[in-house]
Amino acid sequence: MFLLNVHETHRHPLDARDAAKLDGAAAADVAQYLANRPDYKRTPLHALHSLAHELNVAEIFVKDEGPRFGLGSFKALGGAYAVARVVLAEASRILKRELGYSDMLSADVRSVAETLTVCCATAGNHGRSVAQGAKLIGARCTIFVHSGVSSERAAAIARFGADVVRVEGNYDASVAESDRVSRQQGWITVSDTSWPGYEEIPGIVMQGYTALVSETLQALQEPPTHVFIQAGVGGLAGAVAGHLALIYGERRPTFIVVEPDRAACLLETARAGHLVTINPGEPTVMAMLECYTPSALAWRVLARAADAFISVEESDAVSAMNRLARPTGSDTSIVSGESGGVGLAGLIRVARDKNARSAIGLDSTARVLVVNTEGATDPAHYRTLTRIEAPEA
Repeated sequence: MFLLNVHETHRHPLDARDAAKLDGAAAADVAQYLANRPDYKRTPLHALHSLAHELNVAEIFVKDEGPRFGLGSFKALGGAYAVARVVLAEASRILKRELGYSDMLSADVRSVAETLTVCCATAGNHGRSVAQGAKLIGARCTIFVHSGVSSERAAAIARFGADVVRVEGNYDASVAESDRVSRQQGWITVSDTSWPGYEEIPGIVMQGYTALVSETLQALQEPPTHVFIQAGVGGLAGAVAGHLALIYGERRPTFIVVEPDRAACLLETARAGHLVTINPGEPTVMAMLECYTPSALAWRVLARAADAFISVEESDAVSAMNRLARPTGSDTSIVSGESGGVGLAGLIRVARDKNARSAIGLDSTARVLVVNTEGATDPAHYRTLTRIEAPEA
């Protein structure tokens, strides 16, 4: 495990363009969108009292995104929301009148949506969200998946009517191919990662994630003192860290980004102080986090709002997955995919390291928030790693 404490150098105000996507008004817009989805339900927040006692902290809360919209992942919040935003904007332009979320299921909006194709690259979860959002509003959809994406994850995307295209290579290769084809065909790319010249839509995707923070804070009596969030390209971590920074200012929680040892592109970026692409190595079991180039937008936020970056080993992720599935005491059993419990894995590693605890001020009074970012989105793999039959989505 590596621990990089950047508290003193990185706690700065957010860039104004990022704050506009992550502040209270931005979160209120997401809430309005959700209120117009007939399938919206808040996901549960679980208190793990036994584990908190074991790790010598006051409280551990797990926001469980496994049930989100039947997709099994927090990403159900971002991609579908961005699809609704871009389609409504185009429909407003074509129909020459302002349209809102109450109109998104209307025949008028669908007539415009049917002429549009949205696309993205994915390791699984974001693609399902974009595909579900496209089906909901009536747009066409093409999703690019890399060679490491299981056939089960690809099939889960196709069930929403999306065309699924296989790309040789890793996630970054699928991002490049999605962008190339999208430009060639005149499609709308709804990506959860950003690059120079392409930030508006990834910012909207990140904005969608603020909903899980709003739900959590409304359910807690006191705000957390520490937050551990896993990262691939960094979209969720940036959204949570940025929203908390804007809501609480100098009183915001200590924020820790957690990555796989084999794909710690944000940690290396933090060490360098600028965006870094790391060399691909052996694949990680944390497949949803296997990214080698951070989102430029997410890094801009995390450079100002994160306090530490750590990485965890393969065994840490599997151990956390099994601990959530088989809790002790009165703690609730939680179904977590390979990447879902990585934030908790980071907490466990830090909590058992005296120097790491001291570096981030994790003591017996700490109130810790982690997010189970996915359920068993690949049931066969979940069963292999836990020896437990995954519940049906």
